[in-house]
Amino acid sequence: MSRQMFVNLAVKDLKRSVAFFTKLGFEFDARFTDENATCMIISDDCFVMLLVEDFFRGFTTKPIVDASSSTEVIVALSADSQGDVDQLVEAALASGGNRSKEPMSEGGMYSRSFSDPDGHLWEVVYMDPAAMTG
Repeated sequence: MSRQMFVNLAVKDLKRSVAFFTKLGFEFDARFTDENATCMIISDDCFVMLLVEDFFRGFTTKPIVDASSSTEVIVALSADSQGDVDQLVEAALASGGNRSKEPMSEGGMYSRSFSDPDGHLWEVVYMDPAAMTG
């Protein structure tokens, strides 16, 4: 069975978040976009719903984590090359994101991390197919 994945993230300022992720090359599905939310397209089967905090509260009975001071999740994205990892992370840093940790290169995997304007952690990973065969 094929499944789609929707990650839901609370954001303080939807317009700021859309502007940030647009600069990283992501697009949004207008059918699921209004003043409370938008659907960021990662791939044909993977999406990130950016939900204004007040709207997000309607989906949970738990307190919303302040991602700028606590970690609730690390969203990991694959990349086609080490250069693609660097390009996406550098775009994030130039667009208002923050460095999350030092780059990691180990066993055919290369990754870099950043936090978005709300503090959500993103990791971009390249896995060398030649190193992954075993």
